[in-house]
Amino acid sequence: MENKKNIKLTSYHILLPLAVLAIMFSSFGMQAQNDTIVPVDEDPEKLLRKINIRDFTDGGFNFWDDDFSGHWAGVDFGFNLFVNPDYSGYSSEFMENDILRSNSTYLNFFQQSIGFQRNRNTIGMVTGLGLQLKSYRLERNTTIERLENGRIEPQTLYFEQNQKSKLSVVSLMVPLLAEFQIPVNHYKNRLYISGGAFGGIRLGSHTKIKYRIDGKKEKLKTPGHYSLQDFKYGLMFRTGYRWVNVFATYELTPLFKEDKGPKLTPVTFGITFISF
Repeated sequence: MENKKNIKLTSYHILLPLAVLAIMFSSFGMQAQNDTIVPVDEDPEKLLRKINIRDFTDGGFNFWDDDFSGHWAGVDFGFNLFVNPDYSGYSSEFMENDILRSNSTYLNFFQQSIGFQRNRNTIGMVTGLGLQLKSYRLERNTTIERLENGRIEPQTLYFEQNQKSKLSVVSLMVPLLAEFQIPVNHYKNRLYISGGAFGGIRLGSHTKIKYRIDGKKEKLKTPGHYSLQDFKYGLMFRTGYRWVNVFATYELTPLFKEDKGPKLTPVTFGITFISF
């Protein structure tokens, strides 16, 4: 009897572990079937492009700001000069100007930035609106006048001491610049380089003579068209890092209309005083 009981117990101890192992293997098999990797025929690069990094960094760490922001809005100050002058048909170079006293002030009051990247914001396009207040300081006794046929001629005026003469032009400016930004110091600061084209519409112009009579300051301001270009266009370059920002413009249209005055190509270079 004892031998029969021992045989039954031994069978029990052998069958029980086998049953447990069978159950475990069957459950593993079911999980393996559920976790089977299904191949996808779509290009992995296209799948990666659909991933938005903001979904993983929402409310947390992010290398880049959310929006691309260009560099146009602000106040610029520059110096004006002429290059490639051609005074054919004139006896004097009456538009020679004092560069340090011939200035441009840009009031760039509106900016629109357009980013070209989905997850980064270092490349984009910048446009906007601005006012350019430009003046040329001429020789103290020389100003200009417009004849009936539209031709510009120099005019010499003699007053007492401290006489000053200048030509001023106010234009509405529209830039279209491609801008590249290089993050520096863990993306807190950025070096930027932008370049492109600009257009301008002349809003007004005048000449001004300042002088003294009997020790009293006087001025003679004469608004007029002066055969200046109503529309101008050219090239613009801007670059900077933090508080150091410089710019330059090269106009592809001459200062005066064709055959109405000397051929003068305006150039301006300067710095940005304030960025908005």
